[in-house]
Amino acid sequence: MPQTSRPRRLLALATDNWPARTYLTTVGVSVAAMFIAPESPVAAGPLILTAPLSLLSVVLPFGPGTEGPLQALAFGSWTLWLLLCALVNAAVLGALAKRSTTTTTTTATTAPRTRTRTRAYARLRTLLAPAVDNWPARAYLAVVATSLAFFLSADYILADPTFAALWPLMATAPAGFLAFLLPTSSSPAFAAATALCGLANAVLLGHLAHRLRAPEAHPAT
Repeated sequence: MPQTSRPRRLLALATDNWPARTYLTTVGVSVAAMFIAPESPVAAGPLILTAPLSLLSVVLPFGPGTEGPLQALAFGSWTLWLLLCALVNAAVLGALAKRSTTTTTTTATTAPRTRTRTRAYARLRTLLAPAVDNWPARAYLAVVATSLAFFLSADYILADPTFAALWPLMATAPAGFLAFLLPTSSSPAFAAATALCGLANAVLLGHLAHRLRAPEAHPAT
């Protein structure tokens, strides 16, 4: 039987489980709120909920605020990009949900054979493996590392580090926004917090990459 294409797998992961569907519903509600109250803070909801991919649109020279004959094209392109970002994030949640189900089943049936592998280092290595064993996650970590290097160099070397922290926040969003909750304004603490958020995002991205390239299991006939 032919394998399902990766775009179809991505769509399936984004729609066939309740965490992913709940997320997509939340994004849809935020889009509706954006149109209802375009001048209020809730208008930023779709951009934040679909981060970090959606934040790449801020570097483009066009978007929803584009004026002139290209306004409709710019808004349409931005809408499609937002939809793609939402589907990718939903697929990440779907992949994580499927992995949790598989892990629970496997643990229940193989626990007697794996009781000796309970060391904290082994568990941590297994947990973090998806962040480094595939190229999408490694590429994402490279982006996070570059943004952090720019922030630290701007903070310690350049005369005007204004807005330098924006780049690691964008790269590690939405979890990276938690760095604002730190009780200290220390640059190393902020860099460490955003680095951990980037690592968490890379783990989730790695789970999605594994799920997309894993062969499908078909029932025997």
